[in-house]
Amino acid sequence: MKITGPVAALALLIVTTPVSAQQQLLPPPPGSETGISRLHLGPFWLNPSIALTNAGIDTNVFNEPESQNPKRDFTFAVTPQTDIWLPMGRTWLGGVVKEDLLWYDKYESERAANESYTVGWLAPLTRMSFAAEGNLLDTRDRAGYEIDARLQHTDSIYDGTAEVRAFSKSYVGVKGGRRHVDYASDATYGGESVREQLNRSETAVDLTLRYQVTPLTNLLVQAGRQEDRFELDPLRDANSSRFSIGVNFDPFALIRGSARIGYRRFEPLNATIPGYDGPTAQVDLSYVALGSTKVGVQFLRDIQYSYQATQPYYVQTGGTFSITQRIAGPVDAAGRLTLQQLAYRNREGFDQMFSDRIDHVRMYGGSIGYHVGADLRIAFNVDHQTRDSEVDLQRYEGLRMGVSVTYNGL
Repeated sequence: MKITGPVAALALLIVTTPVSAQQQLLPPPPGSETGISRLHLGPFWLNPSIALTNAGIDTNVFNEPESQNPKRDFTFAVTPQTDIWLPMGRTWLGGVVKEDLLWYDKYESERAANESYTVGWLAPLTRMSFAAEGNLLDTRDRAGYEIDARLQHTDSIYDGTAEVRAFSKSYVGVKGGRRHVDYASDATYGGESVREQLNRSETAVDLTLRYQVTPLTNLLVQAGRQEDRFELDPLRDANSSRFSIGVNFDPFALIRGSARIGYRRFEPLNATIPGYDGPTAQVDLSYVALGSTKVGVQFLRDIQYSYQATQPYYVQTGGTFSITQRIAGPVDAAGRLTLQQLAYRNREGFDQMFSDRIDHVRMYGGSIGYHVGADLRIAFNVDHQTRDSEVDLQRYEGLRMGVSVTYNGL
């Protein structure tokens, strides 16, 4: 496979820049993580990284059931990425360019070059602050936990926020965003046209109230409205009312990330599609103890759209727990566990082969890593994944094992 594309070229150029070209290393911009070197080159701050992952064997390339004789192949992925910041007075212009280059030895249909571009602007003024961001993802991958085929699609996301300080530690704001999902014309799965079922635009507006508990901790209350409009199947159109309360931790805090719990009222415009009234959650937290143990927790509960016409959406509930422990010197060990439940909702007026079905996805694995300096890690990984489903074609088991090499910074 020939490595091409503007993202790969840019990241490769920066990673191979000689040390003499570095003017100076500066601390990270506000809100970025510590411990990662930044290259200051002219007016730009850069953080390049590159990773070689899963260089090894995939025992079930197509996530097929045992009855279809799962295919085995040698595979690897290369991910060059560059974070870029440009200070402009009291504001920041930032961006990320990233490409995932996926290679399979025998099965050329699974090879892919997935590109992602992000640009954002941050203006933290005295009493008001503004932020805007746009992301374009052009990819051929497995979308979520439901679809087990790599399908070409383009996602574009635009959002912005405005916030004003009401009191010394309280801030009131408004945020809005729009996402457009566009699958290729030949994107099919399970006998369904994924383009017809999932091409859509999502528009959301929220009011926010933020209270700064400490310089590194914020409480956030948010309420808003979302409209989902489907391009080729308007019978799927729906509105949602949402409310959530949560906490945000600065990257400099002992605990990093955010956690939110909330409530969503999902109201399809067509009476044949059932609504949903229930709790939601989104958690992404990490904690480092004594500089040698890192614990991570991710959890999600929310509605996800399905490619199936007769079961148009499901409630996804589940998450990932991971722990990395420094054993001795540069050697560490990591373990991870993912559990996901997909609870489907039936469309009225259609015959259901499996009514109100619930699928379960389980993944567990671990790695042994060796650190070379502060920025390079070499590891051997093993991951096992299963999916239990009443649908035979979506029941599978697979193992991936191989070597990964990650390099962050210059």
